[in-house]
Amino acid sequence: LLGQILDHWFESEPLKATLATDAVIGAMSSPHTPGSGYVLLHHVMGELEGRRGAWGYVAGGMGALSQAIACVAATRGAHIFTEKAVCRVLLGRDGQVQGVALRDGMEVRCKVVLSNASPQLTFLELTPKEQLPEDFAQRIRRIDTRSPVTKINVAVDRLPSFLAAPNARDGRPLPHHQCSIHLNCEGTHLLHQAFTEAAGGHPSSRPMIELCIPSALDPGLAPRGCHVVSLFTQYTPYKLAGGRPWDEQARNAYADTVFDCIEDYAPGFKASVIGRDILTPPDLERIFGLPGGNIFHGGMSLDQLYFARPAPSYSSYRSPIPGLYLCGSGAHPGGGVMGAAGRNAARVALGDFRRL
Repeated sequence: LLGQILDHWFESEPLKATLATDAVIGAMSSPHTPGSGYVLLHHVMGELEGRRGAWGYVAGGMGALSQAIACVAATRGAHIFTEKAVCRVLLGRDGQVQGVALRDGMEVRCKVVLSNASPQLTFLELTPKEQLPEDFAQRIRRIDTRSPVTKINVAVDRLPSFLAAPNARDGRPLPHHQCSIHLNCEGTHLLHQAFTEAAGGHPSSRPMIELCIPSALDPGLAPRGCHVVSLFTQYTPYKLAGGRPWDEQARNAYADTVFDCIEDYAPGFKASVIGRDILTPPDLERIFGLPGGNIFHGGMSLDQLYFARPAPSYSSYRSPIPGLYLCGSGAHPGGGVMGAAGRNAARVALGDFRRL
């Protein structure tokens, strides 16, 4: 249990709760859920530019990372098509991959297909069902995709000023504005309480909030004097109690709860808001193809990791379909902006291709 690990090493409850956020981030679990300690390890392993356990911002926003990858691929001869949705994987009579069909009727013929989509989308929607072993299909259907995440993107006309560290007179960002700011995390019991409410179908009344201000490090993201604020919040259930829909009223009610909480820490925040975009778990699923709204394409629980990701005997990025590979977060080692699954899948696919 994460709680036992933190209790062994730390005494400060606010410090333990802050560390605990990385153990439940994106997971429908509490710090007291067995196996939660691994999710913390997953988020602090590795390094950035030689600094162990460090994270960083991408200049120009996360889209700039995709653009960088695209530019490198293009220099190596790759042809990139955007706004071209795939509707199915094409198979030959021998069951071997022959390419993909696009919704506009175009077909792309190839001997190898790597899918960065979720296992559910790749195998249950894009692949002919009769070509999949039933036990494999059942395993994919049973992947736990519960998600507690509601993402709120906010535009503000001034930098938030926190009671614990008021802004400088010139309004310039201070060191804490350039880091992740955790709110409603004074104790692990608050995280557990927030989880318990969502497990019963109710958005947390005091949600865990991870607040980042990317424009404090990258001024080009917002007009002069203004800022963009990224709010990663939980816990919110995919399905609300009583069958209530996640309509505009429900979205705005939850966002108002989040903003009220931020107001307690940074008075004047609500008055500074000039725009907001609210993405609940169903929204994340509909817009980004994340099953259940899960940012990792499936829970990072111990029964869905390593040799069992996405299914036992299929953790090598290969699938039951010869030539079809999984290279996204639903494959080993799971979620996170690190590219490990893609790199590993590419090496496996390249090795197989050379043997064809």
